[in-house]
Amino acid sequence: MADAQYDYDLFTIGGGSGGVRGSRIAASHGAKVAIAEEYRMGGTCVIRGCVPKKMLVYASMFAEELGHAAHKGWTLGETKFDWATLRDFVNGDVDRLEGLYDGTLGNAGVEVFSERAVITGPNSVRLASGKEITAKNILVATGGWPLVPEFSGNELCITSNEIFHLDELPKRLMVMGGGYIAVEFAGIFNALGSDVTLVNRSETILRTYEKDIVDRLPPIMEARGMDIQMSAQIKNVTKNADGSLDVTLTNGAVKQVDQVLVATGRKPNSEGLGIETAGVELGKKGEIPVDAYSKTSCDSIYAVGDVTDRVQLTPVAIREGHAFADTVFGGNARYVDHSCIPSAVFSQPSIASVGLTEAEAREQYTEVAVYTSDFRPMKNIFADRMERGLYKMVCEAKSGQVLGLHMIGPESAEIIQGAAVAIKAKLSKADFDATTAIHPSMAEELVLLK
Repeated sequence: MADAQYDYDLFTIGGGSGGVRGSRIAASHGAKVAIAEEYRMGGTCVIRGCVPKKMLVYASMFAEELGHAAHKGWTLGETKFDWATLRDFVNGDVDRLEGLYDGTLGNAGVEVFSERAVITGPNSVRLASGKEITAKNILVATGGWPLVPEFSGNELCITSNEIFHLDELPKRLMVMGGGYIAVEFAGIFNALGSDVTLVNRSETILRTYEKDIVDRLPPIMEARGMDIQMSAQIKNVTKNADGSLDVTLTNGAVKQVDQVLVATGRKPNSEGLGIETAGVELGKKGEIPVDAYSKTSCDSIYAVGDVTDRVQLTPVAIREGHAFADTVFGGNARYVDHSCIPSAVFSQPSIASVGLTEAEAREQYTEVAVYTSDFRPMKNIFADRMERGLYKMVCEAKSGQVLGLHMIGPESAEIIQGAAVAIKAKLSKADFDATTAIHPSMAEELVLLK
């Protein structure tokens, strides 16, 4: 397939999940492919995102299980937690995964450049080393980057990029933000033993999720020892002689902490990319506008993943990269359906969602029926705290089609994945009701909703 007019059929900028998948599949279709990554292969998810974070979630949840041990008949000796051991294990596994990504690309015949690349025209890029390269097609998959608001002392704070590499566990941690990254890290470090304060600019966390589900979480977080400061932002941060930080909030509160984690969202990582040289104008947030097939306004340049700011989820970036490669190099034009995408927040307890919220459904449908199950998971019987789960199903009233499913409780992400298939297939409440329950389980509530 190689076009002699160009050095490569495809040059990909960004070695994250979307870029790697697009490159590998393009190569499998016979394209001559190269990829450039300036940091580490694997991107946000593998290196500093969902994979290492989920490992921290598992480790932190173990503390909760230890607390249940006595009620389960176990007598434990002295227990203690060592942050350095966990940190090094997690980062070691990240190293392993990075090696697998390199191996996958090598086996596919993709040439790898471990340096920054910028676009210099519709069919050309320049590497940091100065090497000029031409390509028939260019794929941008540079992901996202933490967004840090402007306030005095913000340079003293860390983001989710640095949180995995702390020298020691902070005794006192302030987390700024109300999205999934902030909520997850607040839960992780609270469970590991840090004194956690969550600061959120509005009265609502996790604003895109079902309100009834989200409303359950703050009281649980507070019962687990977290201090939640709603309708507040960080005004300024100053450093003390002992290395601690004094943080003043806009509500007048002043707290002394050891670390401040700013987790107020992520922006498309497009700064200095040079895509404007090819006539492509960035969006207001720095996103790269694309059509359904991930093509930009320049016919030879495509973009997938978080840099497009469509849906910032790793599985979506992977699907977009695969669809791009099939379309451009495989003779099979296809695009990704961004509707009805399941997602989860690995809070403690976790939240999971797929489809429309009740508010969204009422905007789109004349009649909506809602079914719920409010229960105490059997697993929680061993806990001293009274934590209840809530499952909520949103349906179109006349047909019974399930439009959305939302839940909070243990293992929510594991449970909703299977249910998401049924909702994507447009099954009805009657189909759920006709399915025999697995008893005793939390998942059985899905077929017993009233």
